[in-house]
Amino acid sequence: MRLMGFLTLGFLGATSLVGLVTLAGDPAVSKNVSSEAEINTRYRQIVQPFFLKHCADCHGELEAEGGLNLEKFESAASLSGSLDLLQLVKEQIETASMPPPQIEEQPNRETVAAVVKWIKDFRKQEASKNEGDPGVVAARRLSNSEYDNSIRDLTGMDLKPTKEFPVDPANKEGFDNTAESLAMSPALVKKYLDAARYVSDHLVLKPDGFTFAPYNVLADTDRDRYSVNRIVAFYLKQRTDYADYFRSLWRYQHRVALGEPELTLSGIAQQEGLSRRYLAAVDSILNGKTEQTGPIAVLQAMWRAMPAPGSADADTVRLRCKEIAEFVIALRTQLVPEIENLTAPRIGKGSQPFVMWKNRQMAANRMRYVSNSAAIKVDDLKIPDDLKLMLKAPESEVDRAAFEEGFHRFCGIFPDQFYVKERARFYLDNGDKGNKGRLLSAGFHSMTGFFRDDGPLYELMLDEEQQKELDQLWNEFYFVTTSPVRQYASYLWYERAENGYIQGDARFDFVRAESKDAISEENMRRFAAAYLEKAKEVKASDLAYQAIEEQFQVFAKTVREFEKSRREAEPAHIERLKEFAEQAFRRPLTEAEREGIVQFYRRLRDQDGLSHEDAIRDSVVGILMSPHFCYRVDLPGEGQQIHPLAGIDLANRLSYFLWASMPDKELLELATAGELQKPEVLAQQARRMLKDDRVRGLATEFCGNWLDFRRFEAHNSVDRERFPMFDDTLRRSMFEEPIRFFLDLAQNDRPVSEFLEGKHTFVNASLAKHYGLTIPSQKPDEWVRVDDAISSGRGGLLPMAVFMTQNSPGLRTSPVKRGYWVVKRLLGENIPAPPPDVPELPEDETKLGDLTLREVLSRHRADKACSGCHERIDSFGLAFEAYGPVGEYRTLDLGGRPVETQVTYPNGGEGDGLNGLRDYLISSRQDDFNENLCRKLLAYGLGRTLLPSDDSTIMKMTAKIESNEGSLGDLVEVIVTSPQFLNKRVTHVQTKD
Repeated sequence: MRLMGFLTLGFLGATSLVGLVTLAGDPAVSKNVSSEAEINTRYRQIVQPFFLKHCADCHGELEAEGGLNLEKFESAASLSGSLDLLQLVKEQIETASMPPPQIEEQPNRETVAAVVKWIKDFRKQEASKNEGDPGVVAARRLSNSEYDNSIRDLTGMDLKPTKEFPVDPANKEGFDNTAESLAMSPALVKKYLDAARYVSDHLVLKPDGFTFAPYNVLADTDRDRYSVNRIVAFYLKQRTDYADYFRSLWRYQHRVALGEPELTLSGIAQQEGLSRRYLAAVDSILNGKTEQTGPIAVLQAMWRAMPAPGSADADTVRLRCKEIAEFVIALRTQLVPEIENLTAPRIGKGSQPFVMWKNRQMAANRMRYVSNSAAIKVDDLKIPDDLKLMLKAPESEVDRAAFEEGFHRFCGIFPDQFYVKERARFYLDNGDKGNKGRLLSAGFHSMTGFFRDDGPLYELMLDEEQQKELDQLWNEFYFVTTSPVRQYASYLWYERAENGYIQGDARFDFVRAESKDAISEENMRRFAAAYLEKAKEVKASDLAYQAIEEQFQVFAKTVREFEKSRREAEPAHIERLKEFAEQAFRRPLTEAEREGIVQFYRRLRDQDGLSHEDAIRDSVVGILMSPHFCYRVDLPGEGQQIHPLAGIDLANRLSYFLWASMPDKELLELATAGELQKPEVLAQQARRMLKDDRVRGLATEFCGNWLDFRRFEAHNSVDRERFPMFDDTLRRSMFEEPIRFFLDLAQNDRPVSEFLEGKHTFVNASLAKHYGLTIPSQKPDEWVRVDDAISSGRGGLLPMAVFMTQNSPGLRTSPVKRGYWVVKRLLGENIPAPPPDVPELPEDETKLGDLTLREVLSRHRADKACSGCHERIDSFGLAFEAYGPVGEYRTLDLGGRPVETQVTYPNGGEGDGLNGLRDYLISSRQDDFNENLCRKLLAYGLGRTLLPSDDSTIMKMTAKIESNEGSLGDLVEVIVTSPQFLNKRVTHVQTKD
């Protein structure tokens, strides 16, 4: 395939090795490991007899239900490769789920405790043999989210090219960032190719390289929109309201009285976001030499009449400044000269030379006074009569000259417009009426054409850097839109098809708008000569002839400059390709790779006949299809089974852990310099990255999958008729709440205990209304922290509506699903799937008859075959009954029955509702929550299923939480400085798991 050209499916060879990180365990973690002899003795005396007596009937040689045969394990050594199985056995007997409750002879708790202790000790012994083993982390493709995030950071645009991809499957730990779940199929390769092409369709060539637009820019109209919007956005950022300047100058003038004696004009301009240059210019008018007549005299008089501090409130000051601004605008509007349309026989008023001539005249008059002051309609101005007298022209010629000079200075500082961002077809008889919205248009009809008209803004307001930025935006505008060429081509078309000026005239048959050589220098010269010759024949006026001649000169200049800029930019585009590849591959390129990129581009041009732009786009597609972009792989070392990661590989592992995206420049520079492997540098970078906005990747991918709400934005089980408040806005808000909560913990280094203990949450207007919370007035998409949310039944993870709604079937609550969520997602217990013949509960809470949902579940638990699991989960779910199917707080269920939230928890302990559940989890199950959180975070960070050899790292993480209210940053630091994270196993080492 052509697009794969210089890219191969092989990966690079070994990188240089750094010092091997020790795999020795922490003595504090490894101590108290039982001897092997003791383990064997306890197995023969306690565990094996337990298996034979209580388990073998169902899980023995004759009947191995679920494929489990516990009789075959004749010694402790025979179990060394079955630690996951033992863990499952431990959970089942520890929770009394096994042996099944219906079996009469149940083991006593002392025996169960002895077996559980043996399993823990045996696992500890086995784990110590390979403590810190990094495991095998195979090369894998980027997950959908990682691909989207990487494209976002690579292009600067959140394009989400995987939106049509199939959902990534999760691994055993519940995450989709592991090789075991991220396989590549031929069908998926096709989707990756489509995604790469989709991204390349957003590519925008610029004079110094290329960038990407937020939308497809293959069509001319889209390129116009992209370029126009950037310039208009620049214009709209500038503060051009006169009232703002008057108000700031009033504040400056009274700075001492206002308690700001040190305030400067520059300082106030920076505070208010105003132009320092223009503020100083207006100040020189208001506070300069006092004038007696003319517009500046009126302005100064109105300024002197402004109230002093203490004599008027802020609203009055603002109103008076607005009145002065309205005077300036009203008077300046009367001083705009009328420019008549140019005409010539047989040439339409809308012909480009005439329209462009009028544009230039109007632009030249923006800051110019050319009108007769005697024509001013003074009575139309909303100013006192004594001030109107100042606008009456003096009798004497000397005074009259000074009077007129005042108008020149007034117009020079107060232009008729600072910039023109939209223009109508003003050559029409109705002028601007009904033709707004043509952004940066030159005012043509049926022709491409733009006109830059921002002289006053450029000269009066912008500083040097801003002027350079605006010039660059316009240069890029012409380059991206190809408007010089398109404008000339549309002129040829218009003059033949619409105007008819050249229709049927053989002198013009040599060129047409669609001709490829229409813009050649010779053809443009010939066309101009023929057109001007005919203009003389039809007796065009001298002014009209001059306008036509001038426009042809503009055509020749802009088209030639455009062609030159395009040619000169090609090397920059190729260099940008190399830079783009280096960013995409997330490492420095080899010289061979850099040369390969150039060769591939040249082959597309020379052999395939592609244009320069198409060749650049296809080269980008090739880069995005490379396994160096699509795959995550840590390069192998030489001759060692376990070796430390090179700096670049460590940077990538760290960034995809904390950001679910590619490393940034700072991380890669440290990696290349060999600094990242230093523990203090690595820890510092991890802390920095947790504060970055890109840590949303961790919040979404880790937290979203751990707590099982990652797909909630597509949740559709809610009956919208019964719950009309559940609209798309509320659904998005529910999804966002735990993300915001997690981000707060990560970015502000808060203790992870706040997951359960937190009394606060984050809401926007939609979610606050749903929760019945009163918050300050805010925009719909603005989020605020509510510190005392617990008083309204919120706070921490437990009562978030996303979890209540996700775990409800639609028309009722589900204590079973909600309880299962707590037990599995928060506490890490494994609950077996229900048998297939379990009867379904009524779907609608209003159709439970006289029974409450609690009573229905109680009857269900009476069946011994069901009681084991339900005893473990139902109480956790019933504690949430004060929260309806969409997480709304309630006191009555949908059938009008009072909700009951008093429960008894497994292994003792009672509580009432959310607060009771929170208290129970903190007092009795905090260790389980902490260990589960640590296990999940470690599994996600390593990108693989956990091994027994990871137990020591988990113990270090839980110790951090217990010893000093450990934060998320503390846990991350333990992970990223662990042997598992810093090293890689190259070849498989036989482990006992």
